[in-house]
Amino acid sequence: MPEAPAPAPVPAPAPVIRSDDPASFPHSVLAERHPALIRKVQDATPYGPEQRRALDELLRNATEGVLAPPADDDWWDTWNVRRYAGRSWFSLPFLAAESCFYRQLLRAVGYFDPDPWQGVDPFRPFKLAELDTPEAAAELTALGPLSEQPLPDQLKALLHGSLWGNRADLGFRIQTEEKTETSTPSSQLVSDESELLLSLLTEKTEPSAERTLCLVADNAGRELIPDLLLVDHLLTHGHFDRAVLHLKPYPYFVSDATTADTLDAVRHLVSAKTDAGTRLHAALTEGRLVLRAHPFSCAPLPYADMPHDLREDFAAADLTLMKGDLNYRRLVGDHLWPPTTPFPEVTSYFPGPVAALRTLKSDVITGLTPATETALVTAEGQTWRTSGTRALIQVRV
Repeated sequence: MPEAPAPAPVPAPAPVIRSDDPASFPHSVLAERHPALIRKVQDATPYGPEQRRALDELLRNATEGVLAPPADDDWWDTWNVRRYAGRSWFSLPFLAAESCFYRQLLRAVGYFDPDPWQGVDPFRPFKLAELDTPEAAAELTALGPLSEQPLPDQLKALLHGSLWGNRADLGFRIQTEEKTETSTPSSQLVSDESELLLSLLTEKTEPSAERTLCLVADNAGRELIPDLLLVDHLLTHGHFDRAVLHLKPYPYFVSDATTADTLDAVRHLVSAKTDAGTRLHAALTEGRLVLRAHPFSCAPLPYADMPHDLREDFAAADLTLMKGDLNYRRLVGDHLWPPTTPFPEVTSYFPGPVAALRTLKSDVITGLTPATETALVTAEGQTWRTSGTRALIQVRV
């Protein structure tokens, strides 16, 4: 594949999203969602007194104190976040505040320590519960009728299944548990470039041309299942010869998918006796489906700052799919862009064709038409940005 061209200039950054406005969505995440998550973690796993005290201290510090990075953790230096030491959590850039919180939560439960709690995912009970629900079973049952549809219709359905699977995001639902799965939005895409994306997914014309898809996963459980089904379809029907699934190297943002979560999802599909499960298992063993877990995946930084080796990985792909809200924030930069800022401009640095599949759960947005922005604000104020009832499909070739 030819070397990617040098990144084009991107627009001057808009204000960084922060959490210091008490009326803002980011403030509610730090003041409400994070404390609720700590309590859920304490309830879900019988941690000992040491871990429970550390969680209680994190709860107090994250809501009332200042950021105090531990001296023995290189993560803070690697990603240049130790510079925020001594500042209120609410004064930090929102992305940095969230990332630091999850790093501190893992330290509180001993995830990185050489003791019996090392490597124990504090969010695993929630993730596994997502796979053992009537809704998850119904979604797999629907694969039967779907397989009888024409292939283009199958692909379109799987693409939208992957997009809307993001509603299963566990972190988002901590604050919205009163909403049921039937409260799906009536309209839904604020930006829809699905036809362009479908053409990119199926454009292989030469049988001898090998194509690689990168899919940067977001959440585990019920969201990862449709992502894997989409990958299976693309591999099975020859649209791509190889897929690279980018995962988190350790638990992050409650439900973000790790290697262990991916294996759980594949086992779930196999145990449900789906053909896709069998094929995905084989694709992993044969190297047609490859797992990546780059440390940068848990960095509190935008993809514009990605290291050289990760840039090369994306440059080698014929298409990269960025799944979910967090990846979108990192792809375009977690800024208060004017909503009509063109998506191709803020992603011009990316080293290859890239598409975003995102359910809206935070303030950042780009790529809207003026008419769409006006209609959304008139109908909903600014709640459409964070309610999880809207989505987008955007592409930069």
